[in-house]
Amino acid sequence: MKMMVAAAFVLCFAAVGPAIADSGGGGSDRSSDTPACGKGKVWDSKSQKCVKAENGVLPDDALTNYALALVKAGRYSEALAVLNLLKNPNTPVALNYRGYATRKLGRIDEGIGYYLRSVALDPHYAQVREYLGEAYLLKGDMVSAQAQLQAIKQICGTVCESYEHLAVAIADPKDL
Repeated sequence: MKMMVAAAFVLCFAAVGPAIADSGGGGSDRSSDTPACGKGKVWDSKSQKCVKAENGVLPDDALTNYALALVKAGRYSEALAVLNLLKNPNTPVALNYRGYATRKLGRIDEGIGYYLRSVALDPHYAQVREYLGEAYLLKGDMVSAQAQLQAIKQICGTVCESYEHLAVAIADPKDL
């Protein structure tokens, strides 16, 4: 029985793996291939090594992708520190990841603020609307979560990942 459960998990992860790697930012996401560096360091793909995390050490897109890798690893405070290094922290993707990390740290209202800033910059960014809907669910605001689901439907229909994920969360919010 344990082997069947393990096999089912592996098959499920294989099917969902590409979805997890989707940053929703419209660009290529290499965060799933990014090696983990220790605290206070970031991955430099050109030199193929971890370097000290400091202003100007890498281009913003590389820092943003590394922040996503940290978020996926549950290293939310470190992700925020990397996002603090961005020359332009006010991009829809950077604000989305900042919102996600702060929400996961329990600062839901602060996270919502970042999500709303991201939406203001790119109203057609479905992933930020998914995460905003999840944040509203955490606050018990089903009406606002449903509004985000409808916005996602207008952006990409009912078969895109952001719509499907938020619809599942609305149907069963206990797993948020």
